[in-house]
Amino acid sequence: MVKKLLHTRYRVSDLEKTVAFYRDVLGLELTRRHTSPRGSQLVFFKAPGSAEEIEICKYDGSGEVKVGHDITHLAFEVEDLEAFAKHSASKGYPLSDGPTPTGSGSVIAFVDAPEGYEIELIQHAP
Repeated sequence: MVKKLLHTRYRVSDLEKTVAFYRDVLGLELTRRHTSPRGSQLVFFKAPGSAEEIEICKYDGSGEVKVGHDITHLAFEVEDLEAFAKHSASKGYPLSDGPTPTGSGSVIAFVDAPEGYEIELIQHAP
């Protein structure tokens, strides 16, 4: 039986551009970086208040990275969506969708990470 979720992996072509996005745009903590025995370049991140990690992997041996539209995304809670949107846009990553109010009073938006992975941002209702 599964005990707990440890990490989620996203494979990329441009490791440094993606690392900069997760660190400088999303503000995630880079927890460790290494090369696996098979040669994968791995970088792990954590969001504040979260135990699970995000693993960013560059492994050319797996072939071209093809990210399908609307297949997967990561979702993060933000305190102030408007402030995040301004910060993200100033780093070259404007919102790709939203902000959109929900029926519960929350507001959601999306930003596209390098490689085309979608990031959902949620500002919960006060």
